[in-house]
Amino acid sequence: MSLIAAGTGPQEAPPEPLANNGFWPEIVPGDFRETQRLDGTVTRPRLEHALRVAMADVNRQLADYQAQQQAAGIEGAQGIPLEPWQMQGHHALLYRRAVYAQAHAELLERYRDISATGQGDERGEAKDLAADDYRGDARWAIAELTGRTHSTVELI
Repeated sequence: MSLIAAGTGPQEAPPEPLANNGFWPEIVPGDFRETQRLDGTVTRPRLEHALRVAMADVNRQLADYQAQQQAAGIEGAQGIPLEPWQMQGHHALLYRRAVYAQAHAELLERYRDISATGQGDERGEAKDLAADDYRGDARWAIAELTGRTHSTVELI
């Protein structure tokens, strides 16, 4: 009789928070993993890389908004004035949502199934659709953060 014990090895130290540009909050990889329900399949380096790329992308999209806030004397996201209906930490929450959604979309696209069967192709297509949904979540969060409407309508 043999026994295989799982989870008895040394625990890896939690990753350090990822520093940001000083205006937007830092990103904690462990919080991202837990919030997005990512298991150990995604390695720590890939997870951190996806988060850094997502931070850069979201920061680029918010560059004009950040510049406007800083011109008004606001030094960080926590200093952005709240509307009566907003809660404390509202802007940081939306920022994290945008970054998490962008990073999760990238990870879904990069971790497609290796299987060449029809079933594997279907799972890959489902992951592509889910990645599109996450990108939509990121756009929604950025629009909400900057006070824009959530949809764009154009007459043809």
